[in-house]
Amino acid sequence: MSDDLRIRLLIVDDEQSIRKLCMTVGEALGFACIEADSGESALALLEEQPAHIILTDMVMPNMSGLEFLERVKKLFPRTEVAVMTGHGSVETAVQAMKLGAYDYISKPFSPLEELRLFLRRMAEKIRLVEENQFLRERMDTETELHGIVGASTKIQDVLRMISRLKDTRTPVLIAGESGTGKELVARAIHFRGPFANRPFVAVDCGSLVPTLIESELFGYEKGAFTGALKSKTGLFQSANGGTIFLDEIGELPLEQQAKLLRVLQEKEVRPVGSNQKVKVDVRIIAATNRDLEAEYRNGTFRKDLYFRLNVVTVHLPSLRERRSDIPMLAHWFLDRYAPGDDIQVTTAAMKCLLQYDWPGNVRELENSIERAVALGDRRTIDMNDLPPTIASASSSPDSGLELPSSSLSSTDLEDIERATIQRVFEQVKGDKALAGKMLGISRATLYRKLKRYNIGPRQALAAPPTSQALQ
Repeated sequence: MSDDLRIRLLIVDDEQSIRKLCMTVGEALGFACIEADSGESALALLEEQPAHIILTDMVMPNMSGLEFLERVKKLFPRTEVAVMTGHGSVETAVQAMKLGAYDYISKPFSPLEELRLFLRRMAEKIRLVEENQFLRERMDTETELHGIVGASTKIQDVLRMISRLKDTRTPVLIAGESGTGKELVARAIHFRGPFANRPFVAVDCGSLVPTLIESELFGYEKGAFTGALKSKTGLFQSANGGTIFLDEIGELPLEQQAKLLRVLQEKEVRPVGSNQKVKVDVRIIAATNRDLEAEYRNGTFRKDLYFRLNVVTVHLPSLRERRSDIPMLAHWFLDRYAPGDDIQVTTAAMKCLLQYDWPGNVRELENSIERAVALGDRRTIDMNDLPPTIASASSSPDSGLELPSSSLSSTDLEDIERATIQRVFEQVKGDKALAGKMLGISRATLYRKLKRYNIGPRQALAAPPTSQALQ
């Protein structure tokens, strides 16, 4: 991560010789350097191109170094500002530190190596902050990745596809109903691969205002239209070197589809109001809950864009198609919303969860479990804790639940749970830690269920799934 970050350094001083000296040292360190002769011009530059590091003089006409520092820390709190002081003005330097300055350095620089080490130290702090931010985001994402929980054949097929696609730059189209976890799969493809330290930018095409789609995706120049008071980098440029996730791609108007197609073909964008094109190296992952093939046949989606995006398609099953994963997912969400409470789901409540049709898929299940935790006694979840539509769910011929009878008994539920745990144990060859992660349950819950069903590594490997096992 840190090796990929090029530090942007802004030098602010009304003396040209000082600016040139600092620029020379900064460029020798590999920084991208810009300069300004006043606080006002520096603020204008920062609006167009934010800097990681600012080195500013304290005594300047019109706006003092302290005023400039205060403005920068309000507008760009993550930017590190160091001050240059002359005549050994320690009092002013201390005041600057109180306002949030990183440090101060005295002019003239003697020896020059002092300035070089000073700038290098500032850059190392920036890189460390960026690295920590990335790791936090990565940790959050990795935690979310465990939300792709399931032992059913269909979800395991999805996980295998993720494993194959993570090391490529091939465009991917993720198809599935709302709430099935399309963004989760896109993040898994990106963050489990070699480009995990590059940007991941998610765009909800359905929420973009039609008149602003082009400027949001491709950026714009200052003055390109009314209200464009400063230049703005588009989302494609923000994702340069990484992945852009275009969720609900079918919502894009035809005109913008044509422009998106040109970006995919030429690998460059032209910001609104600019005559210059900017090269971008971006992996495209698109998602839709529509039948794009039917839409291009009807003329509501561009055929050429469809085939450009549809190099590889990952089909996400609805929750109705993988009901055997519902107990796993329910326990996963219980551990998320009530960690350490070891809440049990009653047979009656689980029966409702298994028989409900889940039009909102995994997202609806998550919301239902969160609601149940909030309303329940934090010991058990019963039917009364579930939303009324789920609590009143009953088995029907077209429910998709592959059971030998039209109703679920407690024995049926136990068979489903036992078969699921056995199948997971087969896959992980008896690794309990990995099995717990796949099942989405805590280690204590897993050990209790292993003991209850008398399942161990040898027994799980030897025993085939029972006839109650669901796919």
